[in-house]
Amino acid sequence: MADHPLPDSARTAGRRTPPTWAVLLAVCAGQFLVVLDVSVVNVALPSMREDLALSATGLQWVVNAYSIAFAGFMLFGGRAGDLFGRKRMFLVGLAVFTAASLAGGVAQEGWQLLAARAVQGLGAAVLAPSTLTLLTSAVPEGPARARAIGTWSAVGAGGGAAGGLVGGVLTDGLSWRWVLLINVPIGIAVLAAAARWLTESRAATGRRLDLPGAVLVTAGLAVLAYGIAETEAQGWDAPGTLVALAVAVLLILGFLLVEAGSRSPLMPLKLFRVRSVSAANAVMIISGAAMMGMWFFMTLYAQNVIGYSPLLAGLALIPSSLAVVSGAKLAPVLMRSLGARPVVLLGTAVAAAGFGWQSTMRADGTFLGDILGPGIVMMAGAGLAGTPLASLAVSGADPRDAGLVSGLINTSRTMGGALGLAILSTVAASATAGATDPEALTSGYALAFRTAALMLAGAFLLGLVWLPRERRRTPRATPTASGHAPAPGPDSSAADHSGRDDTGHDRTETDRPTADPRPSETVVPAPDINPTAARGDTPGPTPLRQES
Repeated sequence: MADHPLPDSARTAGRRTPPTWAVLLAVCAGQFLVVLDVSVVNVALPSMREDLALSATGLQWVVNAYSIAFAGFMLFGGRAGDLFGRKRMFLVGLAVFTAASLAGGVAQEGWQLLAARAVQGLGAAVLAPSTLTLLTSAVPEGPARARAIGTWSAVGAGGGAAGGLVGGVLTDGLSWRWVLLINVPIGIAVLAAAARWLTESRAATGRRLDLPGAVLVTAGLAVLAYGIAETEAQGWDAPGTLVALAVAVLLILGFLLVEAGSRSPLMPLKLFRVRSVSAANAVMIISGAAMMGMWFFMTLYAQNVIGYSPLLAGLALIPSSLAVVSGAKLAPVLMRSLGARPVVLLGTAVAAAGFGWQSTMRADGTFLGDILGPGIVMMAGAGLAGTPLASLAVSGADPRDAGLVSGLINTSRTMGGALGLAILSTVAASATAGATDPEALTSGYALAFRTAALMLAGAFLLGLVWLPRERRRTPRATPTASGHAPAPGPDSSAADHSGRDDTGHDRTETDRPTADPRPSETVVPAPDINPTAARGDTPGPTPLRQES
């Protein structure tokens, strides 16, 4: 019988399986670095301007160059991991990111810093999608995987939260250059650990990279991110902004047309027929739009109204950072008893309440009542919602598309956050009307938080009606080789997200997937909590095969 390519292979012959904690440490360290660099440069911008003679527009592009490249290349990075190897793309992305960090740290001209930041974003986009896929491939399905995803979500949220503090400490204690140079020794250490501990995996052979689709979606997302960034500098009705947004829409429409007719699409459009994938990404976009601006406006409020220094502002937000980590670690515990959908709704409701509380901020506010209390509630809710959303987003997708789906959820979060920050900044500016006194600034910031609370209420309602429901069911026993039906184990119940197939018809026995692991292969569950339920198949894992 001919030997066919395996759906997912990790060549580990002669090597011992690495410990789970080592894999978790390596991928989470990489994820932390790329998320941290979205915000770590913010407090160093004044020093950069003085040292490199950057204009106000140049300073904005120190942040935007990274964000645009990060968002634009994310889907490309996810598919590249599926086709060429997730470990390989993790290492390539981290090496590019580390080298660009060194180049930015020693930059002598403004253009050199901007170029380095763009290359940093490219490396981050190649690296980030593989982190979740590598993690879920290494951790068995069940509570352990839910806890691992919780840790991954907490690290990502904590990286964004820690940017202001880390940047303030390094800038005040050393120099602005160290907000970039610090990545070099850490990146080298993570590269060494990843090369030793991570196991290679990729999708089936015989598939090729959809180059036209990759060019169109990368250009479309990059131009969209550019257009969003321009709304902050020029406004929504400026010709440059409108042209950029229109071009982005045309490029993305062209991408969808190419994918519809491609035999090997970069992003199979059938993914969006999977309810858990489409619904989780939609909720992630809206939640990211509301929540990502929290750190921006809280930092401005602490410095411009309360009068904190950059370092003290960063320290004031540490409890909020700990809250998002705690929420992300609590989520897997609640998911075991409640399921993913209720925890998403609970986290979104808690976050909305926190944003509503923050919108009552005062010009003569205090740390306890106007920063600590609402900050903890907002970020605890964000942490609770993030973990089950990531789990739902990858559930039901073909294991061969695992890296792509991971890139998609990261893209949803990044683009949602960029769009939300642009919207909320416009809302805040409309309330202040150019005034800079504490009362006017507080009024603008409060309106931004109130708007974010309404956005989260919309995300809650969307999740309530669209996220797949779960119901416990005991699968029909299948006779073993001895002819006896096996006794149900402790994990014999599984979530049934829909009870129907993609067309809305009831499932039949022929919908049940079959697993035929070969004797020489190790069966590794697909990267999700309940891979087949959202597709309408019988609940249970879709195996990824690894050669041993």
